[in-house]
Amino acid sequence: MSVTEPAPVAPPPAHEGILRRQSLRESAARTYARSLPIVPVRARGLTIEGADGRRYLDCLSGAGTLALGHNHPVVLEAIRKVLDSGAPLHVLDLATPVKDAFTTELFATLPPELAGNARIQFCGPAGTDAVEAALKLVRAATGRTGLLSFTGAYHGMTAGALEASGGAADVRVTRLPFPQDYRCPFGTGGERGAALAARWTEHLLDDRKGGVPAPAGMIVEPVQGEGGVNPAPDTWLRAMRRITEERSIPLVVDEVQTGVGRTGAFWAVEHSGIVPDVMVLSKAIGGSLPLAVIVYRAELDLWQPGAHAGTFRGNQLAMAAGAATLAYVRENQLAERAAVLGARMLARLTELRAHHPAIGDVRGRGLMIGLELVDPERAPLSADAGDADPAPPPDPALALAVQQECLRRGLIVELGGRHGAVVRLLPPLTLTDEQATAVVDRLADALAAAERAPHRRATAGSIS
Repeated sequence: MSVTEPAPVAPPPAHEGILRRQSLRESAARTYARSLPIVPVRARGLTIEGADGRRYLDCLSGAGTLALGHNHPVVLEAIRKVLDSGAPLHVLDLATPVKDAFTTELFATLPPELAGNARIQFCGPAGTDAVEAALKLVRAATGRTGLLSFTGAYHGMTAGALEASGGAADVRVTRLPFPQDYRCPFGTGGERGAALAARWTEHLLDDRKGGVPAPAGMIVEPVQGEGGVNPAPDTWLRAMRRITEERSIPLVVDEVQTGVGRTGAFWAVEHSGIVPDVMVLSKAIGGSLPLAVIVYRAELDLWQPGAHAGTFRGNQLAMAAGAATLAYVRENQLAERAAVLGARMLARLTELRAHHPAIGDVRGRGLMIGLELVDPERAPLSADAGDADPAPPPDPALALAVQQECLRRGLIVELGGRHGAVVRLLPPLTLTDEQATAVVDRLADALAAAERAPHRRATAGSIS
């Protein structure tokens, strides 16, 4: 009886080993890696290539960081120029030609009423540190400690930023209603809902028994991203500007994700025409590299040297990449392009809603787009509250299933919203017409597949 040799077993692909080691070594706090189990090795524009050879259309864009997509030639050239020049790469907060060029380009894009009388503070290289700086600034300038923030807000992961975000507890922040059309806190939506939200804010601040002493500032996102892609109505933002101005409350606008053309204007505040006292900027301003700043009215510049510091405030490569990105977006009118292409994508997605009852709402501004997925077979959450048109409950299991089906079709999307039921699209501003069509087609196909899967609720939460 002959003994046969066992068939050779091929080793697992290299990317599987990388993913396995990541799961063993990295903390339980990791996020994107759980729902997007890919190993990127090359990228250009909208496209990422994984170690397994698959190609993906990236509509996450570094959570909105990549205004020009991956490895744009003007960004790479700006980085190479600094590297080849022999310039120092680490300079704390010293003045350099690279920093001067970045600041000049940034100020050229700001609302003129702010840029003409502004100061800039370079922060640690993350948006959350810039939020901390903004809160410290207005508290130092006013001598007050309280803060006004909004339901559904997201401002970062440090203690002060989390305190101002929607999921916080045990805080010194007064939470105000953020207007929404689809899930209006007052059950009305539209202009009426926005007017009621503004009225409630004004009433609370003026009520001597309201329990809200004069706050140090109000912080708001022009479009709530993590909160579910909820654009703030322009009339409501103008009301917030009037309310804060009349009461000498500094208005802080968090443009970390909405800035640099994302919403169809260079800065999202331009849609409403308001001029805030402080703008918090990060993500796209670094041209794909870490950079964060606050820009604010000179009258607020009352803090002492070292009041907000950080070792990595002088990222020269990020400033060079950022200046190149800002200039490219401005010179090529990519904000205007985002407005046109975003409106076209929103229209196509709205058409899908007629054929998919699970699409509860389609919303966004520019190339910041969200689809809220719902369970149309369950009773609306507010059916007993008197809503004229109550919305069905959100369906996070379906949203996760759609995200997985998108990935199978080579499309990377993010989830957000109060219940993780909003599929979010943040494609680069360099998106072409053909790519936009491909993104919507793949998303539509993924949604249809997820709806057909009878087992999706049992398996959607199995990613670890």
